Amino acid sequence: MISLTRLNGSQFVLNAELIRTVEENPDTVITLVSGDHLVVRESTRQVVERVIDYGRMLRRLLPPE
Repeated sequence: MISLTRLNGSQFVLNAELIRTVEENPDTVITLVSGDHLVVRESTRQVVERVIDYGRMLRRLLPPE
């Protein structure tokens, strides 16, 4: 899950695994696998960094093989 901010300033948490695309022109628009669109204050780079950090955190939770 990643924390994001709507344009009105309210914060919400999004399941990063539901993201299909992230575009910036000029607002950042996140398209989910369901087809829904979310507009957020964070830049595309910030969203991508948070998704990467989320993935890293998940891999740390896996038990050793």
